[in-house]
Amino acid sequence: MNKYEYICPCHFGLEAVLKREITDLGYKITNVDNGKVSFAGDIEACARANMFLRTTERVLLKVSSFKAETFDELFENTKAIPWENFIPKDGRFWVAKANSINSKLFSPSDIQSIMKKAIVERMKSVYKIEWFEESGSSYPLRVTIMKDEVTVSIDTSGESLHRRGYRKLTSRAPITETLAAALIMLTPWRKDRILVDPFCGSGTIPIEAALIGARIAPGIQRSFLAEEWDNLYPDKTWKNSREEARSLQISDLELNIQGYDLDGEIIKAARQNAKLAGVDHMIHFQQKDVSDLGSNKKYGFIITNPPYGERIEEQENLPGLYKTMGKVFGALDSWSYYIITGYDGAEKYIGRKADKNRKIYNGMMKTYFYQYMGPRPQKRNRNS
Repeated sequence: MNKYEYICPCHFGLEAVLKREITDLGYKITNVDNGKVSFAGDIEACARANMFLRTTERVLLKVSSFKAETFDELFENTKAIPWENFIPKDGRFWVAKANSINSKLFSPSDIQSIMKKAIVERMKSVYKIEWFEESGSSYPLRVTIMKDEVTVSIDTSGESLHRRGYRKLTSRAPITETLAAALIMLTPWRKDRILVDPFCGSGTIPIEAALIGARIAPGIQRSFLAEEWDNLYPDKTWKNSREEARSLQISDLELNIQGYDLDGEIIKAARQNAKLAGVDHMIHFQQKDVSDLGSNKKYGFIITNPPYGERIEEQENLPGLYKTMGKVFGALDSWSYYIITGYDGAEKYIGRKADKNRKIYNGMMKTYFYQYMGPRPQKRNRNS
């Protein structure tokens, strides 16, 4: 059976979470780099990675890597790749994205143009035709050049994997589904514990928690570009991954997940998104201010993405908001709370230094995931 190498990009700072996910799927890690994790797998690995990985943005099929310091070297090395093993005669192919860091070749448009020409030349010589209609399936290429080392891959996912298919309505500054899942997985939360997001917006963190708790695969409601590639991945590969995903779901699960927001309209959107995700019965959404948050339950979790001054006019309200958060969260003295924010004054106004914090890049924005650990639940006596 053919073995391939797959590259999975993720948010900077979350490589360890993605690495654990891939290992749990049963695949061997081949490389961990800033913002991406690579692993070895067979043809089924492509379908399973797209279906089950919660924290990667896409799954890339690695085609080749080589060194190139000139455009001539880029052309010849690209032409030498056996593209006929990946792209059929009628395949539509183009370099969808090219990145260059600390390399002599730095113009994305030139890199894209030269590589396209090189692939055409290779395929003309193999398929013995002069013109490619490109009327078949799409094979978008992604190219990264790091210190003159070129890595060429084909995107198997198509639309980014953070698009699970359930979020039709969003708040003004939504957190992505992949980032929300990673934040939850960085905590010791389990499905038998209460989880609250007091700034839930369109519901992404509560919904991702419900999907994790019910073992619902993040890709179960969507399709993937490589499903069209019958030259590489048989249809049964995708059917098998969907059957596996359905067999793992827990249908009769009761969860205590709550999402609150001050905006009543966005709460309506959160409920609709949860319904589309099939987890609306697992989450309680309510319009509520963070200052009104309270609970008589013990050992709960707060995981949240509060405002952090995306607009200048909002910044003057942040000290008061974070002071309120510190007071309200601190009153839940047996709870743990986890806050992702780009606000520099977070710890100061919360009034307590975080037990841990992790730097995470949310797009180009540097944020910190502040982790405040509560006590562990007391172990029950076996005789009780």
